[in-house]
Amino acid sequence: MEHIGKLEQRLWGAADSLRANSNFASNEYFMPVMGLIFLRHAYSRFLKVRDEIIPTLPSRGGRTRPLAKEDFSARSSIFLRDNAQFDYLVSLPESETASTAVIAAMKSIEEDYTTLEGLLPKQEYAELDEDALRQVLRIFNDPALQRADGDVFGRIYEYFLTQFADQKAHDNGEFFTPVSLVETIVNFIEPTRGKVIDPACGSGGMFVQSAHFVEAMKANPNERLTFYGMEKNPTTIRLAKMNLAVHGLEGDIQKAISYYEDPHKSYAPFDYVMANPPFNVDEIDAEKIKEDKRLSFGLPGVNKGGKVSNGNYVWMSFFHSYLSDTGRAGIVMSSQASSAGGQEAKVREAMVKTGDMDIMLAIRSNFFYTRTVPCEIWFMDKGKPEHLKGKVLMLDARQVFRKVTRKICDFSPEQERNLTSIVWLYRGQQDRFAGLVQDYLSTAWDEAKATDFADLLDVVGEACTHFAAHTDAAELRAGIEKLTVDAKAYGEAASALAQPEASIDALTAAWTAMQPLADQAKTLIKEIDHLAKVAQKAQDTTAKTLSADAEAIENEDAQKKALAAARKVISDGKKYLAAITAARVALTGNPEIHLTPTGALKRFRYFEGQADWLLSRFPEGRLRDVEGLVKLVDQAELAENDYSLTPGRYVGVAPEAEDEDFDFEEAIKEIHDELETLNAEATELAETIAKNFAELIV
Repeated sequence: MEHIGKLEQRLWGAADSLRANSNFASNEYFMPVMGLIFLRHAYSRFLKVRDEIIPTLPSRGGRTRPLAKEDFSARSSIFLRDNAQFDYLVSLPESETASTAVIAAMKSIEEDYTTLEGLLPKQEYAELDEDALRQVLRIFNDPALQRADGDVFGRIYEYFLTQFADQKAHDNGEFFTPVSLVETIVNFIEPTRGKVIDPACGSGGMFVQSAHFVEAMKANPNERLTFYGMEKNPTTIRLAKMNLAVHGLEGDIQKAISYYEDPHKSYAPFDYVMANPPFNVDEIDAEKIKEDKRLSFGLPGVNKGGKVSNGNYVWMSFFHSYLSDTGRAGIVMSSQASSAGGQEAKVREAMVKTGDMDIMLAIRSNFFYTRTVPCEIWFMDKGKPEHLKGKVLMLDARQVFRKVTRKICDFSPEQERNLTSIVWLYRGQQDRFAGLVQDYLSTAWDEAKATDFADLLDVVGEACTHFAAHTDAAELRAGIEKLTVDAKAYGEAASALAQPEASIDALTAAWTAMQPLADQAKTLIKEIDHLAKVAQKAQDTTAKTLSADAEAIENEDAQKKALAAARKVISDGKKYLAAITAARVALTGNPEIHLTPTGALKRFRYFEGQADWLLSRFPEGRLRDVEGLVKLVDQAELAENDYSLTPGRYVGVAPEAEDEDFDFEEAIKEIHDELETLNAEATELAETIAKNFAELIV
């Protein structure tokens, strides 16, 4: 969703007004706020699914069967009675009390879904100021939320968690996995059918994204997948169950401290393990877990206080033990863990020697709201084919990211797909790789064919006529003439492009044919930008000249007429500039939207660039080592490197590529952000070293 940062801030501002108008402390109004987000998101999904269901409902005697709860469950949504629908609550007449209506809405949902019984906030709303609650309901009815797709609840939940943590209203140690990382885990391990466990499930994001993966296959996730979760925080359990419910999902989520408890052991083994456990925990009682059967590789290091020095490998051992003979796992883990020494290194060696370590993916810093440090995602696969047993695919994606804000990064949908396609090649699925390249080139082909310069040329032509009557418009006229010629050449070249076919050779030929057109598109974008600047310059000159001429007139009446005429000309010029800006959007994109490519020329270059990224690295459509990105490592090389699982240790450093779109100001900002990240990491490392020294001298 574009501008989600602004939306989050607006929603938070509304939510914070509840605290100011209630008797609640920060930790007490957390759930009422999340309850309203739950209702809003539930209603968005309800409307979307309702519109899909209605045309399929059977009718008899001209009467259509009414909607039923079962209709929504089959489509990963929940049914909402009229009084629980957000529009009803927003438009509540002044004669009715908003808090009473919200409480009734929550009760009706709990009556229809017993898994939520006692979990939704209710009586808390009675403590809120009536006007403040109505205002928050209106703000939470934001059109952006009405149009939202994907796991918006999880994204906004993560943001709200951060804000509450800043107010000491929640556990500062908790942080939740960004959607793009969860999607990457799901894309790599492909949970299509079976049992899924997350022993540190947080708000249930792993389950939701797994369901989305199955939904994309046009299947019902409740029929394909069974979800099991553990979480120690009662509030987070409530949120996880709400998150599942809003997506029409069911899951068995138990309150448990996963180090010491295993409430789902009777359901083991599991087909999929997905988790983002707490990093670097050093308070696990070694005595309590030393006989745990999940520690098949033995205990990692134990300090003098009888605590496990670092819990990372406790988690990794647990996850490996949960897997069935064909099970796959994806785990977010501290980047420190992959090369840790001491007893942890021995556990890692034993894990590697099983042959079940599958993929290591390095992620740069700033992917999390609440933590700046980089991380790695560990993938295990007990069902690997024999020729891959003992090999590990090392993927260093630290240079693969997009900037969401100055301090937050994620993967674009295309970056996720590109990384996943490398895994396809690793698994011998060259046809899927070729299909993705074909999709990119076909999209680029469509954009090139659809590019139309007529509106822009008409508008700048009219603007030129307007400005030429008042100032020298030679530069603008020359720019229009050049753009006209170059646009025609672009259109002719685009018409000559052949539709990309599926084989790698054909795709390579299509990509090669597109590259000169991509260069032309780049030139055209610069020409259009330059024309807009020249038009603005003509407007500024016209305004300055006419104003000065009018001011120089001594006769007062004549001066007033001249100034009025000047204002009219200037106003007309502004209208032409606005029309040029509007016409440019179709070609060079909307400058207000930076997360997704817009405008035919930029979209053409973007999708051609995605195909370029893949084919330039894997020209034969087969896996190969790519310096700075990927390498398939065998047991011998792992042994030579002390069984380190740090991707950067193997893939090397990519040769520096020239960035044609280099932005010096943005680069300075990024260097500043990177410095902040390094300072944060240094602080964390210093604390760890101090703690270790303290243990040594006890």
